[in-house]
Amino acid sequence: MEHKITAKQIMTTDLITVSPDMEITQAAKLLVEKKINGVPVVDDSGNLVGILCQSDLIVSQKKLPLPSVFTFLDSIISLSSMKQLEKEARKITATTVAHAMTVKPVTIKPDTGIDTIAELMVGNKFHTLPVVENEKLVGIVGKEDVLKTLMQG
Repeated sequence: MEHKITAKQIMTTDLITVSPDMEITQAAKLLVEKKINGVPVVDDSGNLVGILCQSDLIVSQKKLPLPSVFTFLDSIISLSSMKQLEKEARKITATTVAHAMTVKPVTIKPDTGIDTIAELMVGNKFHTLPVVENEKLVGIVGKEDVLKTLMQG
C-alpha cells in the first residue's frame, strides 16, 4: 500500500518572502544570509506575484554593465559624463524586486504529489516551488525537501 506524499507534507510554512518594492540589494542579502535559492514575492494581500531566484539577480547584474568601482582620481570626468554616471548609478540603486523577479512563476498546490514536484524541478531546473492555494502563498518546497523525503523512502 503506497501512500502518496504531497507538497503539504514536505513544504516549509515558515516563509521568508519579499515585497515587489523591496530594494534588490536587500533581497540579495536575504538570499545569501538565509542560504536559499529563491524567495517568493508577495503583495500586501498575501498573493503570490512572482519569485526571485539567485539566477534573476545574476541577470539583473548583467543588464547593468557598470564597473563597481569608479576611479575618479586618475581621470578627469567631464560634467556631462558625470551627470550620465549619476543617472546610471541612480538607476541601479532604484532597482526593486519587481524589476528582477520572475513574474507568474510555476506553482504547485498543497495536494501536488512528490513525483510531479520532482519532475517539475528536474525538467525546469527549479530549486524552489511556491505552494499556492486560492491565489495565496501557503508554503514553499525546496529541492532539499524533495531529496530528503525521497531518500527516506
